[in-house]
Amino acid sequence: MNWFSLIRDKHALVFKVILYFVSTIILTFLLPNGEKYSLNTLRQLNHWPYPSMKAEREFYLKKSDSELKVEQNKILLESPLYYKENTTERDHLLNELDKLAASNATQSSLRQVKVLLDSIYRVGVIEKPDAKDSLKVIYVVKDGVAEQAALYNFFTVETAMRVLQERLLDKPDNSKLLQTGLDHLSITVFFDKKLTDKNINENLSAISLYKASYSKGDVLIEKNEPLNNEKREIVVAYLQSRSLTSENTFTQLLGRFMIALLLFGILMLYLAFFRKNIFGQNKQITFIFLVVIVAVFFTKLVSPYGVLFIWSLPFALIAVLIRIFFDSRTALFTFLISILFCSFYANDKFQFIFIQLTIGMGTVFSVAEMRRRKELLFSALVVFMFYLFAFLAFQFVNGNQQILTQKALYLPIIISSLLIIMAYPFVFIAEKIFGFVSDFTLMELCDLNTPLLRELSLKIPGTFQHSLQVANLAEEAIFHIGGNALLVRAGAMYHDIGKMDNPRYFTENQVGEINPHNEILPEESARIIISHVIKGVEKAKEYKLPEAVIDFIRTHHGTTTASFFLHNFKKEHKGEKINEEAFRYPGPIPFSKETAVLMMADGVEAASRSLKKYDALAINDLVDRMIDYKIAENQFINAEITFKDITIVKKIFKKRLMNMYHVRIEYPR
Repeated sequence: MNWFSLIRDKHALVFKVILYFVSTIILTFLLPNGEKYSLNTLRQLNHWPYPSMKAEREFYLKKSDSELKVEQNKILLESPLYYKENTTERDHLLNELDKLAASNATQSSLRQVKVLLDSIYRVGVIEKPDAKDSLKVIYVVKDGVAEQAALYNFFTVETAMRVLQERLLDKPDNSKLLQTGLDHLSITVFFDKKLTDKNINENLSAISLYKASYSKGDVLIEKNEPLNNEKREIVVAYLQSRSLTSENTFTQLLGRFMIALLLFGILMLYLAFFRKNIFGQNKQITFIFLVVIVAVFFTKLVSPYGVLFIWSLPFALIAVLIRIFFDSRTALFTFLISILFCSFYANDKFQFIFIQLTIGMGTVFSVAEMRRRKELLFSALVVFMFYLFAFLAFQFVNGNQQILTQKALYLPIIISSLLIIMAYPFVFIAEKIFGFVSDFTLMELCDLNTPLLRELSLKIPGTFQHSLQVANLAEEAIFHIGGNALLVRAGAMYHDIGKMDNPRYFTENQVGEINPHNEILPEESARIIISHVIKGVEKAKEYKLPEAVIDFIRTHHGTTTASFFLHNFKKEHKGEKINEEAFRYPGPIPFSKETAVLMMADGVEAASRSLKKYDALAINDLVDRMIDYKIAENQFINAEITFKDITIVKKIFKKRLMNMYHVRIEYPR
């Protein structure tokens, strides 16, 4: 057998294997690297409600850009100015002044000017800095040694000029002497920009990028410690450093793959061993796996915004959606798998799992029967109560009472509870995409004012009444043996819609009329009777009825024969070889408990109309005979129904028929 043949023969199993591994790969890349805390958690809480955080390695607290900028500005503002003394020009000018005094008649006056200049030069004439640097400390480098000084300890050109003017004011020919003094005045202490800039750059480069350091094992924040700005900064910086240094290593990727493989494998095994009816339907498995993936996807989507956003997600919606289409145990099991996946995004994983599982179990109880929209509101209230109670209890147990005063923590509880109402549009979408049928849809289909049922009641009231009686019988029976009573009722209401094309050929619609079968051959009668199944399926598809309801139309006669017409045909063709297949319904036979019960109810109710006498004995015999005939024809071999279930169904049918026909129980005399 080649691969193509194997895949063709085992296509359903191959699809499940592909779905399993594709889902595993998707979750491998959706799951986080294992970060324990969300950065935004620190911006939303006033206390640290989690266990004490310790540094897992050596950690340095970096300064912020603004802090570094402040330090840099401080250095620029406070860095000293460096000057160098240079007397070359001074000495040259003083020598010129000596020569001038020696050759001039006003020698004494010039010597006074020289004395004044000598006194100024002994103090020093400094190059005046910019106004913004006038208050800075200055250093003067002499012979390679820098000595601290102050600007006011020196003359500037302006102050030296004032001194010369004041001292030479009373001298004869003062203006000429003043000019001579100015001509021989020079700066002796010059600004050294290169040395000043070098010092500034050294100070700037010496600024540390870190303001604190922590060794491995140091406690960064204690449990329940207030999150002030300082602590918030430390923990945020630590988490950021972890996220920057954490690498998506092969081992981490392998770990996430193994987790996804394990959890999805457990879910698949649960369906294979305990829910074979779901496991056999690829659409249903795909829906369940898709719900899990979507839950993890939305958790990943909101996780960067903080822990409160994660807690605001309506995880209980998973249990609601699965319960609406499947059973409570499957809903709870799927919810558990989803929560285990999503818990990897939680800061406190145990708290997350404890609270969410508590909510999920409460939600499953609240949606045991989801038939009316108002029950969604009730579920939202149940989720809120369980959520609030579990949250308070957990905080009390762990001594976190102080965080209960933070109003922001209660907002996710309200949001998550209200979002349960979103189940209704999601149910509608799932029905359209996967072809499921919910109790909401079944309730709408059972409304007698729907166009198809309205047409049925007006066009063939006899068949309509028959359908009502079959619905009552089947619904009560399935209620007692376990099954979807609402689905049975909807199937019963529509199972005979194919009779609308030839209503006069069915006995329940022949009121005071000539039986048209008397005028045609038995095989033609059988063809007309049998065709109502095919026509019913066609009409159901025309009105876009769900496949789950159409299944009742297909299977309500199974592969039995139109026995009345077959019997007549045999009488007319004695001794001939009879082809019974021409009188046999096309099937298929019932494949569920619900379709099996409808077949029994349809046969019993139709046969009961032909009874000549309605008493307990006749009804008992009728019910036993009709159902035993179906069993003998192997009509229930594909349905999950036991002999115990069939015995209960018989008892219920007998009781209901006796009530319908007002049969009194005969007491012994």
